[in-house]
Amino acid sequence: MCLFINNEFVKSSSGKTFDTLNPATGEPITQVQEGDAEDINNAVAAAQEAFKLDSPWRTMDASKRGMLLNKLADLIQRDAVYLASLEALDNGKPYSVALSDDLPGTIAVLRYYAGWADKNHGKVTPIDGNYFAYTRHEAVGVCGQIIPWNVPLLMLSWKIGPALAMGNVVVLKPAEQTPLTALYIASLVKEAGFPPGVVNIVPGYGPTAGKAIVDHLGVDKIAFTGSTEVGKIITEGAAKSNLKRVTLELGGKSPNIVFSDSDIDQAVEGAHFGLFYNMGQCCCAGSRTFVQDSIYDEFVEKSAKRAEKRIVGDQFDPKTHQGPQVDEEQLNKILSMIDSGKKQGATLVTGGSRVGDKGYFIQPTVFADVKDDMKIAKEEIFGPVQQILKFSDFDEVISRSNNSDYGLAAAVFSKNIDTVNKAIQSFRAGTVWVNCYNVFGVQAPFGGFKMSGHGREMAEYGLQPYTENSSEARVFGWGDIGTHTSFTRSRIYQHWIGKVSTDSNFYEIYRKRENLQIFGPVQQILKFSDFDEVISRSNNTHYGLAAAVFSKNIDTVNKAVQSFRAGTVWVNCNLVFGAQAPFGGFKMSGIGREMAEYGLQPYTEVKTVIVATPKKNN
Repeated sequence: MCLFINNEFVKSSSGKTFDTLNPATGEPITQVQEGDAEDINNAVAAAQEAFKLDSPWRTMDASKRGMLLNKLADLIQRDAVYLASLEALDNGKPYSVALSDDLPGTIAVLRYYAGWADKNHGKVTPIDGNYFAYTRHEAVGVCGQIIPWNVPLLMLSWKIGPALAMGNVVVLKPAEQTPLTALYIASLVKEAGFPPGVVNIVPGYGPTAGKAIVDHLGVDKIAFTGSTEVGKIITEGAAKSNLKRVTLELGGKSPNIVFSDSDIDQAVEGAHFGLFYNMGQCCCAGSRTFVQDSIYDEFVEKSAKRAEKRIVGDQFDPKTHQGPQVDEEQLNKILSMIDSGKKQGATLVTGGSRVGDKGYFIQPTVFADVKDDMKIAKEEIFGPVQQILKFSDFDEVISRSNNSDYGLAAAVFSKNIDTVNKAIQSFRAGTVWVNCYNVFGVQAPFGGFKMSGHGREMAEYGLQPYTENSSEARVFGWGDIGTHTSFTRSRIYQHWIGKVSTDSNFYEIYRKRENLQIFGPVQQILKFSDFDEVISRSNNTHYGLAAAVFSKNIDTVNKAVQSFRAGTVWVNCNLVFGAQAPFGGFKMSGIGREMAEYGLQPYTEVKTVIVATPKKNN
């Protein structure tokens, strides 16, 4: 299996390969080319070429981007059985689950974002004075995307869907444990008609290929799903390189609270599904099940019986509920956590052992009498191990639930509307489920509070990390400048002195010498000959806070506005601000926006609440 760069399958620069294994047997499926820094560099170069202003991708109508995403969804639907088989073989999840959940989910995500492709609307802003202002949402550029092994196909769609809909280009690294479906999707990307360089897929290891994406100065944004530990490394690397935009969907230790007035059978089933789904390998798993003391013993007994009914076996057996863990490392980590729970005094109610001596299977495991300070109650296990904790009253359990570094998800089971509403407001978590668990919809944003990540995926919110907000201000009645035309370009904050020098024979550009910020009353005047030259020179900087253009030619102005990689563009004016107009930079000039409605976003967390409605026969 080869790397996919510039719409071609190629061997790695080093010639190295690695095995991808069937977790049910531990035996190799096939060899995959191992990408490294040189391959990432080639992929980034292809992506940059595809993102050039006059490239087929950049000049493509937005609705055509949506058509390509829909075409990709059509091809995935056509090959769903094969893709589900690959996912099950490489990941270990039951084939029936891959076919019923992962494939429809992947297709739905791509179709949803296909619909958004031509709806990336800006805003017109009535700022004070004799000015006209508006805001554009522009593509960020080259997006490095690193996806996990637990739901590889679905996570790929969560990443490439919004990125491509907004006109970005992608360099994607699948997890080394599960590269097969991503590489098959690569062939469908080419078949769908995406231009070369728009999507590049480079399998490899985190410390080499992953690090190369994070460190590369040609990558504008990182999107990562995985462990909190690696998320911290990525954030640090992104900051140290070129201040890349970063979105992270990381670990969790999610609370699932069951009150005594709930439907206990519904709660047992919901908690079971919330923990054991996908072999427990979900970052949002309800791994801390809090049960009110008056129903605790009954709940533990029913939970153990439910776990014992769970059939563990080969992922292609239609009777299987739970396949193998993804690899031996994960198997050993889970067994170590189970051993820790027993040593620290938790009661092992059922399970707790490896199944067989071939493959990476673990018995569904339930612990009771778990205390908050136990390792299994504090650290993410990422396996089929349920921990059931006892509580007495509302305030106590909410305090204990929120006493965690994580905040990805939470759930409450209760029939009391006051209890439910108070819990929703109290949870410090990105998603709250009410009388259900693990319910997702592409229309509902997903992401975490605290150390569970930054940003949101899915829904309209999932588009925001893949756009830069560019504000333009234009002056009315600027005055007669005759045939004289000049371009002005501010690298960072520009302090202007004197008058603009004009000459009909050439344009003039103002910029910082050698990309260094002077931050004082020093003007630099540079000569240029034509439009393409000056735009290229203007954008040839790590900064992108502001820019300006002076011209009476509307075509020149509009093309310049589209070409500048800067957060604010002034037209026939400079240093015009309004509280209604967002301000902030592209590239190393900053992350986020201040002022206007956009200035509120950094000060809010998005919480999604999903409520189970009663069935008609109830």
